[in-house]
Amino acid sequence: MNENTNIIELINVRKEFDDETVAVDNFNLEVKKGEFVTFLGPSGCGKTTTLRMIAGFEIPTSGKILLNGEDISKLPPNRRPVNTVFQKYALFPHMNVYDNIAFGLRLKRIETTVTGKDGKEKVKKVRLSKSDIDKKVKKALEIVDLEGFEKRSVSTLSGGQQQRIAIARAIVNQPEILLLDEPLGALDLKMRKEMQIELKNMHKKLGITFIYVTHDQEEALTMSDKVVVINDGEIQQIGTPTEIYNEPVNTFVADFIGESNIFNGTVVDKLKVKFCGATFDCLDDFEINDMVDVVVRPEDIKICAPADGQLKGKVISTVFKGVHYEITVEVGKFEIVIQSTSCAEVGAVIGMRVEPDGIHLMRKVYTVNKYDGVITKNNTVEFGDGEFECDVTTLYPDSHLDEEGYLITAGGEKIDLTDVEVEVEIDTHDIEMSDDKSAGGVVGNIISMIYKGDHYRYIVRTEENEEDYVLSCPDLWNTGDLVSLIIPKDKIKLKLKVAEGNK
Repeated sequence: MNENTNIIELINVRKEFDDETVAVDNFNLEVKKGEFVTFLGPSGCGKTTTLRMIAGFEIPTSGKILLNGEDISKLPPNRRPVNTVFQKYALFPHMNVYDNIAFGLRLKRIETTVTGKDGKEKVKKVRLSKSDIDKKVKKALEIVDLEGFEKRSVSTLSGGQQQRIAIARAIVNQPEILLLDEPLGALDLKMRKEMQIELKNMHKKLGITFIYVTHDQEEALTMSDKVVVINDGEIQQIGTPTEIYNEPVNTFVADFIGESNIFNGTVVDKLKVKFCGATFDCLDDFEINDMVDVVVRPEDIKICAPADGQLKGKVISTVFKGVHYEITVEVGKFEIVIQSTSCAEVGAVIGMRVEPDGIHLMRKVYTVNKYDGVITKNNTVEFGDGEFECDVTTLYPDSHLDEEGYLITAGGEKIDLTDVEVEVEIDTHDIEMSDDKSAGGVVGNIISMIYKGDHYRYIVRTEENEEDYVLSCPDLWNTGDLVSLIIPKDKIKLKLKVAEGNK
C-alpha cells in the first residue's frame, strides 16, 4: 500500500438543504489510504452530513468527492466500497450473532468467469459459498475479539459487545473505507475508553481507512492519525492530535480542544508578548504592536513563591480532579486556571511562571464588526438584519441636519441620504446584550462563548440572514440565549461606500 496515495478527496464540497440551511461549505480534505481520520466538532457543525456524503446517503450541492481519483459524488451507496457503523447499532434482534454478521454476505454477488456448454467463457454473478461465508464471519469475529459468540442472541450482549458485532458486520465485506458515526456514544465512560483502544487496534489489524465522527475531544486525540476540527460547516484546522492541541490556529480550536486559558495580548518586542499585565518571552514571531490571542494550557503554568513569579495572585478555588488539582487564581481582574499535582489552599497568594514553549500566540480573527449598511429615510442605519440610531453627520465633515432631516454639507449642499450605502464598523466592546427583546436594534441567539480571562467573547447570530455580531462582555450568558443587541449611536462608525468602479 502506498501511504502517500489519497483514497478520498473532498474538493470545494458544499451541502445546502431545501430550507436553504448550509450544513457544509468550502470543505476541502485529503484522506490517505490506511489513515485514521476523525471529524471533530460540536453538535450541528456538519460532521455527520459530511460523513453521509462520503457514504452516498447525501449528494453534495456542489463540489466533488473523489474515490481513488474517480468522482463518486452521485454514485449510490451500494456501489461504493464503503461501510458505515452508526451510533444505533441497527442489529437484527431476531438473529443471532453469526446471522447478523453474515446477512450482507448472503446477499452479496461476486463476478466469476465460467465456461458455457459452447466452450465460451462468460462472466456470471454468483452467491458466496457457505464455507466462504463461514470463513469471513469467523475472521471478523476474531478481529473484534468475540470468537465463540456465533450462536449468542444479540439481545444478551452488553453494549460494548453489540458495538463490536456492528463493526464486525461492517468489516466482513472488506470495505476500503470504514465510516463510524459516533459509534461509542451510547456506551458508559469506562466502556468508551476500552473501545477507543479496541478500535485503534482493529484499525492496525485491518489496515484500511477509518473516518470517525465524534464531538468527544479525548476520543479524537486518543485514536486519530489526523483530526479535522469542524465548526459551522467549515474546517477550522487539520492536523495530528499533537498539532491540534499544541498549536491551535484560532480561539475556537483552542477552546474546544482540552482546557485553555485564552487572553488578549499585544506583541511588545521581538518574541515578547504582554498579557495579564505582565510581559513574557514566547516562541511565536509576530510584528511588534500586533494584537494577538494568547493560549496558555493550565498544565503549563507552574506554581512558585510569589516573589519568584511572573504573575502572582490569590487562590479562589481548588478542586481535586483525581490526577491533578484544578486551581483558579485571581490576578487583578483576570482569572487563571492551573492544573497541578500540588494543592494550593483557597485564600493563599501564589506566584506563577510560564515558560516560552507554554505560550502560543494566534492572530486575532475578531477585532471589529464590519457590515454593509443603508441609511433610511429616518436617518437611521440598517445593517446586519437590524436598524439602529446613528449620527449621519459623521459621513460629511462639518455637516448638520436641517429641520426636515436633510443633511447640509459644510459647503451648503442639501443631501437626501435615503438609501445611501455605507460601510459600518462597531468595536466588539461597544455592543451590549439585553434579555429585553425590544431594547436593541436586532435580536439573535448566542451561538458561541469563549472566556478570555477577564471577559467573555460572544457571537450572536440573527435568524433571518444569519448575520453574526461579535462582542465582549464581563457577564455570563448561556449558549442558545435569545438576546437583543444595543449599540449606542456614537459607537457606530459610518463611512460612505465607494462604488466598485471608483475604487
